[in-house]
Amino acid sequence: MKTLYIVRHAKSSWANPLQEDHERPLNSRGKRDAPYMAEVLHDREPVPELLVSSVAKRARKTANYFRKEFGIDKSQLLIEDRLYHASPDMILQVIRDLSDDSDIVALFGHNPGITDFVNECTTDYIDNVPTTGIAKVQTELEHWPQIDVSDLDLKAFYYPKMIGI
Repeated sequence: MKTLYIVRHAKSSWANPLQEDHERPLNSRGKRDAPYMAEVLHDREPVPELLVSSVAKRARKTANYFRKEFGIDKSQLLIEDRLYHASPDMILQVIRDLSDDSDIVALFGHNPGITDFVNECTTDYIDNVPTTGIAKVQTELEHWPQIDVSDLDLKAFYYPKMIGI
């Protein structure tokens, strides 16, 4: 069985409108929500063995909060250019390229791709995966390269307002 946590990056800052999109940092709410949601996931679900993040600063910073909460070594956080504003098809390709050495993986990316991908994994419609939202999807398949969205089932969905922050 393979498990994926699909995580939308925490809230980012728009304080500098001239800043490159790749370089936008987390704002104060993002810095509050990311460690809190990492703790929520750690308390409720098995810890991932590998984290894969978009190259964007806001996604990397979010992933680092989760990495620290889970006690995961920096070497187990991969930066993946293809996750930056990825379409559902690109997210699936990144998943198919994962090593079978890891059974539980967390991916950190952006909307609208995250929400669209999660909706392809379920018959329930999710209007929006909010910032720092986490969708847990699973498959009975044992090899990442074999997975298609029809093989993935939404098992849990966590987000800050649901948790009360």
